[in-house]
Amino acid sequence: MEIKYNSPGRVDNLTFEYLDTKPKDKKEVERLLKLWNEEIKSQYDNLDYLQSRFFELDFSKFPNQNGASVTWFADPAEPTFCKDISVAKRLSDWGVKGRHNLHNEYCEYSIIMRTDKTGTLRPKRVQFTTELREYWLFLAIHSPFRLKNIATSILGFEPSWQDLYGIDNPFLLTEKMRRFHFAKQTAGSGKDSELKNMGVPDQPIGELNTKNALFMTHPINGLDDLLYILMFGAHPYRTKKDGEFVKAKEEQIFREYGVEHLACRHADPAAAIGAYDNVYEGKPVGFADPIGMYIQTFKQNAFSYNDEQIPNEWVKYSRGKQRLEFGPSDSEDIYLDDLKVEENGEDVKLTGGFQIAQLIEVGPFVLIGDQTEIQEDEYVEVKASDSEIKCNEASICDRINSLENEYHRERLLSIKKSFRKIE
Repeated sequence: MEIKYNSPGRVDNLTFEYLDTKPKDKKEVERLLKLWNEEIKSQYDNLDYLQSRFFELDFSKFPNQNGASVTWFADPAEPTFCKDISVAKRLSDWGVKGRHNLHNEYCEYSIIMRTDKTGTLRPKRVQFTTELREYWLFLAIHSPFRLKNIATSILGFEPSWQDLYGIDNPFLLTEKMRRFHFAKQTAGSGKDSELKNMGVPDQPIGELNTKNALFMTHPINGLDDLLYILMFGAHPYRTKKDGEFVKAKEEQIFREYGVEHLACRHADPAAAIGAYDNVYEGKPVGFADPIGMYIQTFKQNAFSYNDEQIPNEWVKYSRGKQRLEFGPSDSEDIYLDDLKVEENGEDVKLTGGFQIAQLIEVGPFVLIGDQTEIQEDEYVEVKASDSEIKCNEASICDRINSLENEYHRERLLSIKKSFRKIE
């Protein structure tokens, strides 16, 4: 199977259309596009146990290119159902720890802090990213200069090779070792077994992608997971009720395969059931070109400053709507906590990124094929219970309880240090 996806967001001059207009570097672009599609195909092949005729990896096989809206809100769902919305805000906004532990809805954010005129450190802007870790890792291996140029355009300064790879010259390394060093410094392991065996931690040790949100690093936000969840849903599941076959319910599907925890997020039920609802009607599904995650909607009018709508200049999309930076510029004496956001019909103080993420919808672009007849041997029978999945009893809640306790310990320690300085 030959696939021809362009780069996510159609950015970085890595598109097949670019080949016709810029023949000077045609060979390099062809090489990179080929390698990127090989990466996509490899991730797909690793999920061979989920493959069926109802999921088509080759978007050109959808002649009518009928699209479907598959979106979900970007705020982390797990701390909300385990605890409550106030805990979810605190923990999700808790710097790198919040991001690395909780931002698993295919959208990660970093809060940019600045010191105001009184010397107080305050939130200034929030960077949101939906860019796939695998794409950046692919560039780090095969096109380091291109990688550095992209990072420079986002950061506003040119990072060093040390910043990106943790070494001075990536060109002296084999591709395998470039992959290792970039993953360790900037991308994390993504829970890739080879990288973990080489000593790469799940999250990067460098500051470039922790003080900023360059691209996603949470292991659950990967290309493999994106393929998995759509392919998981791309089967005509059915169950027996009163001696007759009927369409299986969402709870039965997740419970049948022991992945009830996936039903407790925003992303996975939206993607899986979005695919399943179409497949049960005999319509195959697949990803539109280019495959990736995108910021699809944002409720900008929910924010105000001095009782006025915020300026459009405070909302900056980039990277083909894979990136959003929200907030006043450094030249303005205005901070995020000067803004208000509408919550439950009331204007409340904006405190961090979680409240913004609640108003962002993200998702892939999906294609739906023409309706076909489902054969008897193509149905997948499930027998699990259709009772409600109790998300507040999920095992993740134990981890979130521990995270909350750690948050309070760290906060108490910070308060004690402040008192010592006063004394």
